Amino acid sequence: MKIGIYPGSFDPVTNGHMDIIERASKVVDKLIVSVLMNPRKNTGLFTIDERIDMLKECTIHLSNVEIDSFSGLLVDYAKYKEASIIVRGLRAVMDLELEMQMAQINKNMSPEVETVFLVTQAKYSFLSSSAVKELALFHGDFDDLVPHFVRNKLKDKYK
Repeated sequence: MKIGIYPGSFDPVTNGHMDIIERASKVVDKLIVSVLMNPRKNTGLFTIDERIDMLKECTIHLSNVEIDSFSGLLVDYAKYKEASIIVRGLRAVMDLELEMQMAQINKNMSPEVETVFLVTQAKYSFLSSSAVKELALFHGDFDDLVPHFVRNKLKDKYK
């Protein structure tokens, strides 16, 4: 069974994330979308549990997708989950340099785990969770940038 992991902060999940999740779910038998609990970043707008709940709601239509969270090294988590593939999304060329560096470090630490890059659709190439949060904060139009469920959660946060 091919198990893939798509890690990220997902604060909040965007349509760009969903594009990668839906496409990655077609190339592995099981896709684990996992929220990274990163001690180097601030706590974020949404709690880890809120992010997990949003991801579960947004992926309910994908039978081979599991939602989880982790902290620590991604390759250690991949071994624990028996995953052989790490999925990373690329929006633009500027993402590539950092993602390649991380992929090479991961490959050095765990040669049996491959990193696969999926390029997001052009209509999401500008999209980031940070941009969505800023639009929501200042009551801009972000309806087409996030799943409906997430849109409502963002609006509730910024009331």
